[in-house]
Amino acid sequence: MLKSPITRRSALQLGAASAALPLVHIRTAGAAGKLSVGFWDHWVPQGNDVMKKQVQAWSDKNKVDVQSDFITTVGNKLQLTAAAESQAGTGHDIMTFLAWDAHNNAQKLAPVNDVVKALTDKYGPVNEASSYLASSKGNWFAVPSSSGTQNKPSCARISLLKKFAGIDVQAWYPAQEVQPPEAAEWTYDTLLSSAEKLQKAGFTYGIGLGQTPDSVDWTGAMFAAFGAELIDGEGNVRIKSDAVRQVLEYSQKLVKFLPADAVSYDDASNNRALISGQSALIFNPPSAWAVAKRDAPQVAADCWTFSSPAGPKGRFVPHVPFLWGVWKFSQNQSAAKDLLQYLMQREQVEERDNVVQGYDLPPFPSMNNFKVWQEVEPPKGTVFNYPTLPWHQAKPSVAASSASPDIAVQIYNRGTMPTMLAKLQSGQTIPQVIAWASDELEGFTR
Repeated sequence: MLKSPITRRSALQLGAASAALPLVHIRTAGAAGKLSVGFWDHWVPQGNDVMKKQVQAWSDKNKVDVQSDFITTVGNKLQLTAAAESQAGTGHDIMTFLAWDAHNNAQKLAPVNDVVKALTDKYGPVNEASSYLASSKGNWFAVPSSSGTQNKPSCARISLLKKFAGIDVQAWYPAQEVQPPEAAEWTYDTLLSSAEKLQKAGFTYGIGLGQTPDSVDWTGAMFAAFGAELIDGEGNVRIKSDAVRQVLEYSQKLVKFLPADAVSYDDASNNRALISGQSALIFNPPSAWAVAKRDAPQVAADCWTFSSPAGPKGRFVPHVPFLWGVWKFSQNQSAAKDLLQYLMQREQVEERDNVVQGYDLPPFPSMNNFKVWQEVEPPKGTVFNYPTLPWHQAKPSVAASSASPDIAVQIYNRGTMPTMLAKLQSGQTIPQVIAWASDELEGFTR
């Protein structure tokens, strides 16, 4: 659902990235300093409204004059704004970063160990994906946010899977704290067999092989589920491993049942496939379901969100964190840190999440029990299993994160894993795909 993270090369193409941004200037009597924040422009308009309300409350209490800009990810404007500020050494005090962007700017960000420690002391550790992208060797350069943070698990048509594949997704993943034995049956083998059945019935799974995040994220989770590392943490290329060959042999079968135009999929393609009624399953946050509520209510009422399939090495769910960083050039770092700590208190996180129908996910697993996920409908409980819950026995996944972030981001931005599958779909052999990927990966480690 998000545009591709900006690459280091595209960071040079800055232009007037921060022009014409919607902003809210919160003024308080006798302000004790000023603060400016670059927030993500939430796709649910009410998401911005509740953020403004919370910032106002903090501003009034602390007598700080706050300017809040809400910056869209459309056209990579959020990422370009961050890159422009990083290069210029001036801009907002607090900036929102999408996934890899905080790590790319880590040297320009003030340490936030104190903020994260205060939060983790209270709420427990953040999830592994957020830790991977917001810290290095125990030092935190960004605060994991809930605003915009999302999973991309399975979202399926209840009736279609039941009718054509004999799968009752509501029985597998009910809207209550239980783990039915049937949940273990949701594996990549089941995905393969059901994809074949649904394709024959005319409802091809809307799973893409393009180079935008939705395709990269689901393939990254699948590779992790097979234990298929492309490059390990020591920088060694692992493309010729048994695990990689195993996932490619599996994928060679799966791609036959994916859309004929899967290679041209962008992050809106799977949404359109579900909303139009053409697809029985996609990997996506609840945004497609939310649009269906408005445009195709009969489809929305037949959707159920649940965890990703399991592979030989476990169950991994694509996870996309948003992060908040404080620039080193900020003249009011103390106030900036205090605001971030306030915004990440459970009360504020839950209030924001209620307004956006549970789309945003907290970085703290201890917060994955908000009532909003039980209550959202139709059908009631449809996104109960959207957060990663303990009985899912699943881990959050960042594609290619077996490698260090500076290498993994290159694999991610190049779309290496979905491209490998796209080559299989076009008829290339596994040895040919391995040879191509080997050249790619060697270039990333030089």
